Amino acid sequence: MPNGRILHTMLRVGNLEQSIHFYTHIMGMKLLRTNENKQYKYTLAFLGYSDESEGAVIELTYNWGTEEYDLGNAYGHIAIGVENIYATCDDIRASGGIITREPGPVKGGTTEIAFVKDPDGYAIELIQNKHASMGLGK
Repeated sequence: MPNGRILHTMLRVGNLEQSIHFYTHIMGMKLLRTNENKQYKYTLAFLGYSDESEGAVIELTYNWGTEEYDLGNAYGHIAIGVENIYATCDDIRASGGIITREPGPVKGGTTEIAFVKDPDGYAIELIQNKHASMGLGK
């Protein structure tokens, strides 16, 4: 069994600037680096809450000229731990983000969750941290 760690999750996006704005200004991530490949006509942007050496990040892939993707029914969501799920949702909403499930307990449990949608329709689950001080929020 290999010994490793998750490096990144790649999402294809139709408007790179709009997606970078969402993940930096609404979700609070940092743009860590970009890479443009003129020969194969794509641009990559890596975003996260910390340096890639410290944790997993999101890779946004923009294939030049492709403005929309069919998300299909296999994709689930990205999960992000937050300190205060209610304040985080208020901040996201105030910044123009779309909350698709208001914060509250998960069905059949006590863990508090919420969902937000990014500009391409990808779901992001917010999970209230129990005691850790990581992720997004106040």
